[in-house]
Amino acid sequence: MILEAGKKIYFASDFHLGAPSHEKSREREDKIVRWLNSIQDSAQEIYLVGDLFDFWFEHKFTIPKGFIRLQGKIAELTDAGIPVHVFTGNHDMWMFDYLPKEIGIQLYREPIVREYNSKKFFIGHGDGLGPGDKGYKFLKKVFANKFCQWCFARLHPNFSFWLANTSSKKSRLHTSVDDEKYLGDDKEWLAIFCRETLEKEHFDYFVFGHRHYPIDIIVGENSKYINLGEWMNYHTYAEFDGEKLELKKFESL
Repeated sequence: MILEAGKKIYFASDFHLGAPSHEKSREREDKIVRWLNSIQDSAQEIYLVGDLFDFWFEHKFTIPKGFIRLQGKIAELTDAGIPVHVFTGNHDMWMFDYLPKEIGIQLYREPIVREYNSKKFFIGHGDGLGPGDKGYKFLKKVFANKFCQWCFARLHPNFSFWLANTSSKKSRLHTSVDDEKYLGDDKEWLAIFCRETLEKEHFDYFVFGHRHYPIDIIVGENSKYINLGEWMNYHTYAEFDGEKLELKKFESL
């Protein structure tokens, strides 16, 4: 695909709306909406690469409360003809058909490959990729299992949402130390994944979330890995202008 003159592709990830409190989440949601307002005129497409919500589950007639301003903004964007691509993350993998039907997003559960202006992108949330973390990879298979989802849906939302939000909070506390620093070339599992992938196929850009720490590094000849960071602390995103992909910070109050 060729970008239209003056248009850009935008990427952001890990909003974690709902955490750590209603008040903090609302402040963050307002900032995200301001960012979307700021890019609306120049956006050809927008990628939201997982963990928009700290927890999400769709019962047949019930979804989690809140986040209506973000949903309304995304609906405005898609109604205006701007494709909004949303990836499920490890915190909100239980998205089903509600958001595609109601606000017009395009939903993905696995990484995808896209090409813009002859630049090849590998895009995904990033969870479960690379070496190690066998415990989580097994747990992800359990969560993705249709029967397990059916069982969870049988629980009353008052209990199941409380249980899931409590588990999400514990998971975030467990990983918060590693989220605050670069682990090194030999330990950054997504960077290792990029290098291993490049042995088989060339990509100009790898774009992931999940890691929470903003990363912009070279992983091969003419290949770059960008981790989008998160919006609880960093408020970072990536912008492709047709020639290069850059990691940026949204500074507006």
